[in-house]
Amino acid sequence: MAALKSLRPAVGALIRNPILIAIVGLFGVVQLPQLALQSSQPLLAALVSLAITGVMIIVVPFFQGGLLGMADEALDGETSVDTLLADGKANYVSLLIAYLAVFAVNLALGFVSFFVALFGGAGLFALGGQSNRLGLIVFVGIGLLFVLAYLLIAFFIQFYGHAIVLSDTDVVDGFKRSLGLVRRNPLSVLGYSALLLVGSVVFGGVGGVASILLSPQPTALPLPELSMPILAGAAVVYIVAIAVLGAFYATYSVAFYRAIDGTRAVY
Repeated sequence: MAALKSLRPAVGALIRNPILIAIVGLFGVVQLPQLALQSSQPLLAALVSLAITGVMIIVVPFFQGGLLGMADEALDGETSVDTLLADGKANYVSLLIAYLAVFAVNLALGFVSFFVALFGGAGLFALGGQSNRLGLIVFVGIGLLFVLAYLLIAFFIQFYGHAIVLSDTDVVDGFKRSLGLVRRNPLSVLGYSALLLVGSVVFGGVGGVASILLSPQPTALPLPELSMPILAGAAVVYIVAIAVLGAFYATYSVAFYRAIDGTRAVY
């Protein structure tokens, strides 16, 4: 199965090229000020978060292209920051357009879901008894349909960036290629997605606990007394968790893309 066979070369590429982990770790460092301000200055934290989101929209396509290029090179041997800069620059416009298109679709789904929840909730309050229960079932069903639509879109277009960077397609063909690859390899892509989900739960859980320590909120959890060593340790754990997960995603996703695309060997 391509999902399992892609694990070994992905891990090997990371071991040979720890620079991938270091570069992804920079994204974790960017998040630290926002986490530190959440409990003490929530308004400022919200403004910082908004500013970071705006910067990310501009920076992510460049970083995405460069990281995929580095992962591709790492699978064949060694890679460097020069590849990050070269591939990020070469694919920036196409990836930016594709990223904005995906962002717009997600935003539209979010707005529609919000208004459905708003008016649906108001309608439920206006009903009573049996009608209320029936309305709740319909309301939950509609919500699940929106979640399913989002998951299906994400599932079928998840390799558009790989197609643009690794197969040199334009934006439209990138989405088409991703859709075609997933349609021809549904079980392999499902297995690949499941393995990524497991990794995300493990490393994301570790990073989540560290983020709670970095931005303590009133909670029933028995958190330790916070001191500088604990905060510094939590910051390191948070950055390492994000770095390892992000770097592994890059090498694993590229190895898997090669396997289902069939244009280049990876093993």
